[in-house]
Amino acid sequence: MALPNGYEQYSKNKVMMATPAELTLMLYEGAIKFCNIAIMGVEQKDIEKAHTNILKTERIIQYLRQTLDMKYPVAQDFENIYVYLHQRLVEANLKKDKDILEEVCEHLRSVRDTWVEVIRINKEKGLI
Repeated sequence: MALPNGYEQYSKNKVMMATPAELTLMLYEGAIKFCNIAIMGVEQKDIEKAHTNILKTERIIQYLRQTLDMKYPVAQDFENIYVYLHQRLVEANLKKDKDILEEVCEHLRSVRDTWVEVIRINKEKGLI
């Protein structure tokens, strides 16, 4: 019983100790994970699994969108990406379309990889 509690505590600490940039990275990782699970659900013809995980991905995208600070010009670019991804996820859910989910997952990986680079550059400059 100590093991699950230890892991749970580790997970909570990881989140509590993370910088805002690291938290955003965790959200991207979660969205990619759920999108991949949704793809598996479609492949397995498990409609509930696909639906549930598409919704989880949508919720993360919606949260990222809601937390954008629009005083920065780049925020509009992220807004456009998030709106597009949300639209594609809705379409993928209606059609249970693996190709659309793979497209969304590829976009999420690209944004995540860019974010990793932003974190790296800012750490080198001592900004975070």
